[in-house]
Amino acid sequence: MTLKDEKTKALQTEWYTKGEQYAKAVNEMVAFAEANGWENWKGENPVGGREHLAAEVFALLKEANKKGEVTAFRELFPPAVTPFWEVVEEKTKPIRHLCYISEHKLAFIVGAPYEGLQAYIVDNGVVTPLEKGISALGKAVQGEVFAIRKKNTITTTKGWQGEVIATIAIPEELEIESTVQLLPFNDGKRVVLVSFDGIYILSETDHKRLLPIKLTKEDVKEGIYIDMPHAALSHNNQYIAAGDQDSKHHIFDAEDKAIGYAVPSCSYPHFALFAKDDSQVAFNSCHFYNGVTIAVNAADFDKKKVGSNDDEVTLIDEEMRVYAGVATTEGYILGDANGYIRAFTKEGKQLWRYFLGGTISGMAISDDEQTPWVGTYFGQLHQLQLNKGWRDTHTIGTAKHYEDFRLIFWKKEPILKW
Repeated sequence: MTLKDEKTKALQTEWYTKGEQYAKAVNEMVAFAEANGWENWKGENPVGGREHLAAEVFALLKEANKKGEVTAFRELFPPAVTPFWEVVEEKTKPIRHLCYISEHKLAFIVGAPYEGLQAYIVDNGVVTPLEKGISALGKAVQGEVFAIRKKNTITTTKGWQGEVIATIAIPEELEIESTVQLLPFNDGKRVVLVSFDGIYILSETDHKRLLPIKLTKEDVKEGIYIDMPHAALSHNNQYIAAGDQDSKHHIFDAEDKAIGYAVPSCSYPHFALFAKDDSQVAFNSCHFYNGVTIAVNAADFDKKKVGSNDDEVTLIDEEMRVYAGVATTEGYILGDANGYIRAFTKEGKQLWRYFLGGTISGMAISDDEQTPWVGTYFGQLHQLQLNKGWRDTHTIGTAKHYEDFRLIFWKKEPILKW
């Protein structure tokens, strides 16, 4: 890619230099705070100072996509999020329901239900839209079973778009409009459907409500509504973890029996994820943009109540409001409200942190645990390679990860690669 004139050369120099300085300053500040405590940081917060460049850089990015010069463009203009906040304030769309298919192939959904949803496949960086009408995607935690919701029907298949296992009609009386999570069981015969209208186990012949456990008079009269609904299936499918803003951290057996709960360590239950070996389940509760993540050991699942004493649970983290995560052999990779993904062991040791920007909205990871995909509410989908080394000096974080590319999905703009 050739910079056409002196003005563009000056733009590139300012973008690159200020971005490099900003990343260095943020990394130094966070390293100090993690070692000494944020209360002891007396310096000023770093300022990027590139907002005035964003519109011109975005125009050049669109031109580079048209000409097939994205790789060269990225070397000159490493990507960033912070400078674009004002430029795209009303254009961002969440990227959710991420499902790993194979190698560098991923299915996902862009948008919010009230604005319209569109499902896509990305395969080796090439984006292809799927048929209209898909409102939810899910993949079993073990095996190659996928679930797709279209209107009020959920279809599970063996393999992506493979042989149909079950066709599940969502009962009309449940009045479930949108799907927050769709979790197929490993055999594909049942799914856990998470919605603001309740959390349910559905099959071709039956449905069972997990949450709310008891209906209030208002639920009966006005219909069920729960905020911050979330759930997770254990890898062996013997347990379901679920919660909402007004609940506890609940643990159910595979049928629907509530067998125990953990006491939230922060205000509102927000996220759950089982360890890859099912030895524990991690629960996150939140308050504003922060939160606390604890883990309950599997041996304690059938206790009616755990977590009233600190020694009954493992503290994983006490900063993040977690929106998405994946379980790995080492522990967990969690994504938060502040645009970070962080890796932890099951004992609560932080292994690394890596900044992407924008609240994290969805995550998936390849079977070999080397290629994570991360979606954000900022309308970007990131494909990373773990431990490959930094791609540039604009990276914020302690992890030596390499970003292959990011895809940008903004309203009234073409899909862009950076």
